[in-house]
Amino acid sequence: MKTKLAIIALGALVLTACSKLTKENYDKLEMGMSQDEVEAILGSADNCGKTMGTMACTWGNEDSKHVKIVFMGDKAVTFTYDGLK
Repeated sequence: MKTKLAIIALGALVLTACSKLTKENYDKLEMGMSQDEVEAILGSADNCGKTMGTMACTWGNEDSKHVKIVFMGDKAVTFTYDGLK
């Protein structure tokens, strides 16, 4: 019984996290936001990688619906998206 409840709770969390990746939330993002501010809107990034003083983070799957933001000095400097409705 506890296992079923845990699975249901996990499923609800996953659906909630996915629902933050919308065009409406993307439109709330602004240049200069910190990663914490962006994550307050979109949730935790699915993937981040550092290169030459920048950090590029992706929310969603780059093969389908996703948002990619590059941070420099913990401030958002570029935004791209694909597949958001």
